[in-house]
Amino acid sequence: MTTGQVLAAAPPAAVSIPRIGVRSRLQGLGIGVDGTMEVPSEPGVAGWYALGPTPGALGPAVIAGHVTWNQAPAVFFRLGALRRGDLVRVARRNDTRAVFAVDRIATFDKTEFPTKAVFGEINHAGLRLITCGGAYDARTHRYADNVIVFASLVDQRP
Repeated sequence: MTTGQVLAAAPPAAVSIPRIGVRSRLQGLGIGVDGTMEVPSEPGVAGWYALGPTPGALGPAVIAGHVTWNQAPAVFFRLGALRRGDLVRVARRNDTRAVFAVDRIATFDKTEFPTKAVFGEINHAGLRLITCGGAYDARTHRYADNVIVFASLVDQRP
């Protein structure tokens, strides 16, 4: 049974997260040659996983962004500073905004990525924000963890 408000599907255009000063247009993301979700091509731009639900529609919409780029802060550098109740606004191409409230923030080792919790079916309009975190390995140029924000739709605005 579906719970809470659910919006008609509409592709997203931009994301803003006031608490951490994020304002970014959104680029579409798909699946890379390695079978994982693509990552944004620019440090200051977040990306929406276009093969999943649109933000505000039933299911988990997924938005990803880099934490750093060439050792400089990137669009989701402060994502881990979010707290329960913080708001995330997604401007949609049908001139509406989907407003989400953060439910929880968690860190997962990349080898134990919670695929089902991020991409699996849910009974409400949800949002997942993803970036890298944890220890940085300068040799491989990779972070050990993923920081994932889980949020739920709480409002719609024109």
